[in-house]
Amino acid sequence: MMLSIRLVPFIFLATGVAAQPPRQLTVEDYARAERMLAPNTFQLVTGTVAQVGWLPDGRLWYRVSTAGGSAYQTYHPTRRGRAPLFDPGRLAASASAAAGVSVEGNRLPPLEVSPDGRAVTFAVADRRLRCELGTAQCAVRQDPKVPENATVSPDGRWAVLVRDHDLWAVELATGRETQLTSDGVKDFGYATNNAGWTHDDSAVLTWSPDSRRLATFQHDGRGVSEMHLVATKPGAPTLESWKYPFPGDSLIFRISRVVVDLAAPGAPRVVRLAMPPDAHRSTVSDHVACEGGKVCDLQWYPDGSQLAFISSSRDHQRAWVRVANAETGAVRTLFEETSATQIGDASLPENLWRVLPASNELIWWSQRDNWVHLYLFDLATGALKNRITTGDGNVTEIVRVDEKARVIYFVANGRETGRDPYFSHFYRIRFDGRDLALLTPENASHSVSLSPDGKHFVDSYSTMNTPPVTVLRTIAGKLVDTLERADLTRLVAAGWKPPTPITMKGRDGTTDIYGLMYTPTRLDSTKKYPIIDYIYPGPQSGSVGPRRFIPTRGDHQALAELGFVVVQIDGMGTPGRSKAFHDTYYGRMGDNTIPDQVAGITELARRFRFIDLDKVGIWGHSGGGFATAAAMFRHPDFFKVGIAESGNHDNRSYEDDWGERYQGLLVRTGATDNYAAESNATHAANLKGKLYLVHGAMDDNVPATNTYQVADALIKAGKEFDLLILPHARHGFGADGAYMMRRRWDYFVRHLQGAEPPRDYQIGRSRPVP
Repeated sequence: MMLSIRLVPFIFLATGVAAQPPRQLTVEDYARAERMLAPNTFQLVTGTVAQVGWLPDGRLWYRVSTAGGSAYQTYHPTRRGRAPLFDPGRLAASASAAAGVSVEGNRLPPLEVSPDGRAVTFAVADRRLRCELGTAQCAVRQDPKVPENATVSPDGRWAVLVRDHDLWAVELATGRETQLTSDGVKDFGYATNNAGWTHDDSAVLTWSPDSRRLATFQHDGRGVSEMHLVATKPGAPTLESWKYPFPGDSLIFRISRVVVDLAAPGAPRVVRLAMPPDAHRSTVSDHVACEGGKVCDLQWYPDGSQLAFISSSRDHQRAWVRVANAETGAVRTLFEETSATQIGDASLPENLWRVLPASNELIWWSQRDNWVHLYLFDLATGALKNRITTGDGNVTEIVRVDEKARVIYFVANGRETGRDPYFSHFYRIRFDGRDLALLTPENASHSVSLSPDGKHFVDSYSTMNTPPVTVLRTIAGKLVDTLERADLTRLVAAGWKPPTPITMKGRDGTTDIYGLMYTPTRLDSTKKYPIIDYIYPGPQSGSVGPRRFIPTRGDHQALAELGFVVVQIDGMGTPGRSKAFHDTYYGRMGDNTIPDQVAGITELARRFRFIDLDKVGIWGHSGGGFATAAAMFRHPDFFKVGIAESGNHDNRSYEDDWGERYQGLLVRTGATDNYAAESNATHAANLKGKLYLVHGAMDDNVPATNTYQVADALIKAGKEFDLLILPHARHGFGADGAYMMRRRWDYFVRHLQGAEPPRDYQIGRSRPVP
């Protein structure tokens, strides 16, 4: 009887607590959050320089944001005079008449200045206009029609495209067509743009500077695995199929390198390089197509007689620097680079090396001493002549090479002690490694644009929480003038506040890791707020992104406005630091920097009492989706709510180059392999919290089968979870992106905050804040 007496009040109290309705968030709450998204914040910043160019008379021109849109300015480095590039009112009136639609002078699209500096061109309503700067007279430009997916030669004469697996050239002035190759067949065609995870009908090729030759390859997909997607629609579904290799496949894409000589006597000639096919690999991407559809890791000699290129092994642990004779196809290997993990990275730029035939030298990059440094090699023998850069820090870009003065101008990060190691600075150094000079001294991240004559450069510098200042400097780094200072007055008046840069210790308790923290603009430091960790583990990038000023990063501040603390933390295993830091979890991709996320958030909770360490959420997309589910499974007592979008949850079910670069080649041992322990499905039974799995059914990058495997494992383990499949969405969700953003807000509000969101709020369509 005493037992029953004690039970009654207990049951009554529990029922009373459960009966209390959750706090209701309103449409106004969501609208206030939406106000922090990019479409509403970027337009409130003025004085930001977005485009820089140089005129033949030495003046620079640039586009700068204004309260009404943008303006184009010029500045003379020696006379120090600023003037409009054109009269926006006159030009807009003439452009409107020429295009037949209204054109606003302060809202012109990005434009191009003609080589002679006398005219500008830009697109309006599917028309391309040319406007004379002197008279502000505009006319529709009658350019030759460039075929779809074609690549135009440097002299503008030819456009080359793929047709029925072969290459064809179109003479733009006449429309005359010339077949360049004739033996291309299905799955063994020329210049094919297919890496599995990305594919289209454009041609992958690099023109020689004289437009006489082009370097490309015959892309061998014979025997390679296939990917299949089924598109839903009324009636019979549509099947999409294409070649898509996976880790461990006996056959992956191979490329047989060729040079096509368009100016050969009689007819175009195909020169095959005298070497076996290369694996479909590069040092700078998980593709062999780089910016502009050019072949990665390839440079022509200035006279077009030879080309230098890099061949990479399938596992990315070996790379060979080679030179080929464009006339004969003869190939010689200069030297080999090796690594116990992987050479290069998908985060590295394409221009970190230079072939210098005039001095018979090669500027080469290497991480052989734990940092990205520059080295000088003999182009004839392949022998190392000398090291150029030394010390801590990574060279991230070669901006200019002055061969006559034997000076290199380059960008690097991590060289300046006491500063954020991700900040970019501009430097000068001699070929022999002497006379290193810092040209951008401010404690910020710098972006530079050099004048063609090499006498000046424009420097825009900012931090993640301070707006950009744009200045003009001499090539020696001396300040000439301040061009623009970004103004945040209107942005701040709208309620915006910057994120807080944060520094923590990583998993080892000694290594500094860096990030950003977002808090509600109406933060009450006496209260407790759930914390949400936005994660992208790389390994080719990190969670934070660029270290320059950006008014809005994703929806992080918007989420914070709903009553959360949001963080981005670059854990150990992401790029931008030392090679050892980057290789932290090589061969253990399931790590996903999660130990650093846990260490960092725990430290922040000690430092900031308003963080509720009992309510930790996490979300990410793509690799971040993989990391989110891994966090929920591997640290189930720490992370309570997770949203895993488009995750590559099992790298055996993702494209070959990604896993084989960062996990290593797949090695089978009996019924298992070295990828199995890194798969999220392997650990799904550990789930304790609330997990939301989301994927686009038409994701042709990371196929939805990755998420299906995790869902299947959770079902077999008897776990509760939520699943959303977006029927028509590709990898980035496209038109469904705003819907998924709102669903993400709803999920965290409901399950991490214990509140109730407004029903069916539509971002971009619902009633704004008055």
